[in-house]
Amino acid sequence: MPKACRTLTANPIMPDTLESTTALPLPPGPEQPMALDIDLPSQQAISRLLTQYGDIFRVRIPKRKQATYIVTNPDAVKQILVSNHSNYIKGRGFERVKMLLGNGIIVSDGDFWRRQRTMIQPAFSRKHIHRMNAMMQQVTQQLIPRWQHKADRHEALDISTEMSEFALELILRALIADDLDTLKQTCGENPFAFLTANPARNLAVAMKFRQLAPLIQSVIDRRRKHHEHHTDLLDALMYATDKQGKRMTDKELMDEVMTMIIAGHETSAGTLNWVWYELARHPQIEARLSSEASSMVHDGGIKIDDVTKLAYTKQVINETLRLYPPVWLFTRKAVADDSLAGFHIPAGTDIFLSPFFSHRDPACWDDAETFNPERFANDGKHLKHKYAFIPFSAGSRRCIGEYFSYIEMQTHLAILSTQFSLSLLPGQHIKIDPGINLRTKNRIMMTVHRRQD
Repeated sequence: MPKACRTLTANPIMPDTLESTTALPLPPGPEQPMALDIDLPSQQAISRLLTQYGDIFRVRIPKRKQATYIVTNPDAVKQILVSNHSNYIKGRGFERVKMLLGNGIIVSDGDFWRRQRTMIQPAFSRKHIHRMNAMMQQVTQQLIPRWQHKADRHEALDISTEMSEFALELILRALIADDLDTLKQTCGENPFAFLTANPARNLAVAMKFRQLAPLIQSVIDRRRKHHEHHTDLLDALMYATDKQGKRMTDKELMDEVMTMIIAGHETSAGTLNWVWYELARHPQIEARLSSEASSMVHDGGIKIDDVTKLAYTKQVINETLRLYPPVWLFTRKAVADDSLAGFHIPAGTDIFLSPFFSHRDPACWDDAETFNPERFANDGKHLKHKYAFIPFSAGSRRCIGEYFSYIEMQTHLAILSTQFSLSLLPGQHIKIDPGINLRTKNRIMMTVHRRQD
């Protein structure tokens, strides 16, 4: 494996008031200040600057004293996330996520994060996730009658909404199992349903979401009162202990539960939305995925041991994650001076990492814009650089729900692809909407067809 997909040439052209404490140069970048955010203009600007300056460059963001670095170089990504991860803490931009989720493991740092991560990890063991596979199948199978109805009446299927509702139902079942039915009966509907109807993640949505915390607390209180035990994620979190034998406080527990609802819902919903879109655009790939599933699915169900054998299905998911990583941009901050790929990194520097652009770097990926699951054959052992593919981040901060997400999506695709094929409704212009999560700008409409036995 080469040291990096691209050889960088140190050619700093942007002046800076900071004086390097080393002999290394600062990265190149534009002289004109520019605003960067999680939006389409910023994504387009980063694309232009990567072409102009290479896979490490710096920009001046108004009202910030220091330059901000954008890094997609895979060796530098590895150093930030793995080799020297202790030097890089959560950076700018996590404030709005914290507003929505509280201080869960996505936004927390330091000793508190390590404690929480250690306590939560057993809930996401392979054994525990495998026990939840029957639930994953049931939630998937609930879609079948509606899809059959659409197929028989030649009605359009809103796959974006379908995947959002599916993923929300599944993560809530994973967290609180049958207590979801109790909440639905109490509220008259799924109280979290607004998350699928309103894709915005602004202050109003954050406030509405946090107002639902008492509903989860009521479930916790009842389970404690009656000494109930369940096989869901909430049960595992409620009884998890740290090294001192202490459990999470109610506030800590609630932050982690709310984090899992949002992260578990949006990652899978967005990815499956893109998977069905790409399958509809590539009939040969869709046929191969369906054929693999047909050898594993029997009587509408699939054994967990067979789910893990769905190699080509996983390749399709990985290729989708390559082109459409749910989190397309995230940040770190350098604690102390460092060097990355021959450039000086001053302490306090904000760094933007972008899986979206790392995954599309033509130096790391042949025909980078082409949807080709064969890239990930044999678990991707022929990739040019391991850290050019980071849909779930990497190192100690790698997404704790990664395996859960794969099993969920493989199960879903296996069951439904044996019964249906989907085609795009003509006349649609599918565009990317790069917000907190990478979405489609408009909902994708499909025609659903029953497969012939």
